[in-house]
Amino acid sequence: MKTIAEKIRLYRLEQGLSQENMADSLGISTTAYGDIERGKTDLTLSRFYQIAEVLNISVAVLMGQTTPLQQELQQLEVEKLQIENDKLRLENQYLREKIAGRMIIDLIQKDAPTTSERQRIGF
Repeated sequence: MKTIAEKIRLYRLEQGLSQENMADSLGISTTAYGDIERGKTDLTLSRFYQIAEVLNISVAVLMGQTTPLQQELQQLEVEKLQIENDKLRLENQYLREKIAGRMIIDLIQKDAPTTSERQRIGF
């Protein structure tokens, strides 16, 4: 789970904003803003709202709260990844069995008598 400071940084980067841009928009120094992103500063509620406004996102999103639709989308993504994982596991199992089968055939053919040996023993 990402901290609020990490989320602020990620949303800032998604928006293509620099720390200097954010600091200017908030009316604080770049050092003070950097401390926010590093989690070295306790945010006031008003500063938190300012950051959300500058990033053009809701406070709820910044806090990690999701809407029912977002939760459903996340659940669908989890289910999709589980299906993909199952598919890869089955493909892996199939390839292992195919390789094992090929190895058995190779061993049988290796131990099988050659044409000259078959002629010698009357086959």
